Amino acid sequence: MLPINDEIRWWRAVGRMYPLARESAVSVRSLKNGSCPRGNRTLENNPSAEKSITGTWFTVVLLSTLVVILYAPVLSSLARQWWDDPNYSHGVFVPLFAIYILWHERDRWRALPHHPSNFGFAIILCAIGLRVLGTLGAELFTARLSLLILISGVVIFLVGFRVLRAIAFPIGYLLFMIPLPAIVYYQLTLPLQLCASRLGASGLVTLGIHTVREGNLLILPNCTLNVVEACSGIRSLLSLLAAVVAYGYLAEVSTWKRAALAVASIPIAIATNGLRLVATGVLSFHFGPNVDSGLVHLVLGVFFFALAFLSILLVHELFGLFSKNQSPSWVHP
Repeated sequence: MLPINDEIRWWRAVGRMYPLARESAVSVRSLKNGSCPRGNRTLENNPSAEKSITGTWFTVVLLSTLVVILYAPVLSSLARQWWDDPNYSHGVFVPLFAIYILWHERDRWRALPHHPSNFGFAIILCAIGLRVLGTLGAELFTARLSLLILISGVVIFLVGFRVLRAIAFPIGYLLFMIPLPAIVYYQLTLPLQLCASRLGASGLVTLGIHTVREGNLLILPNCTLNVVEACSGIRSLLSLLAAVVAYGYLAEVSTWKRAALAVASIPIAIATNGLRLVATGVLSFHFGPNVDSGLVHLVLGVFFFALAFLSILLVHELFGLFSKNQSPSWVHP
């Protein structure tokens, strides 16, 4: 038995050395002929590398299929809410933008070394647990948020933490596609309604239109405007914030400027919503309360959203001018 074991060990050693010897021989012949080998000789002469890549892609496809099957009900309910709820109609564009960023920066994150970690499998199990708890407790936000946690766990499990850090923005940006929990949404809506009604009443009085505000009601001489939940500005705020974060990532490299643009979008969205209420009050005063419906309502919404985004562009330009003024000038001797 011992000679047989020694022979088996010898053949295993030869088997491990043979691909390296063959690759070295090809390299020497190429150098002697004065030419460089074409293509990836490592893959051509090392079948184990090809098997490793094939196995990785098979794992990716398998995990992706399992994720789609597991989260099919969650994704379908999410798509229905994008379609039915105007407050989150921007959600359909969020995954498209995330996919674009991943594809645009593919050379950067694909060049990173892959260090798979079993810690990712623990994250996957936690995400599945949140998915189950969210479904049993009828908490859609938890079930939907678990999808992002699951994606992060899969990335760590397959390629490691460095790649996850490289693609952290597109994964984090997917948060904008998830509707807020109902308790958070209604906690934000009421203060925004009151703020919008105050701004609208102040603007109408400034323009010379006698207006009395009672809570969310704006009482004009010929009609009464009710600042309902849809007029609170939460819709434009969420959409503008998602658009500004995307714009900041594409147009700015400074982290603090990106954060400042995102923060600036909040007061800008509130102010432009107040201006929209002023415009609605002016039209209702001159043409009657039925004017703010249908096409006019849509045009006003699009116009003031565009005005808000143009304000963000102006703020960005001001940041650029401020940076130029603050940069040290060269001192010539």
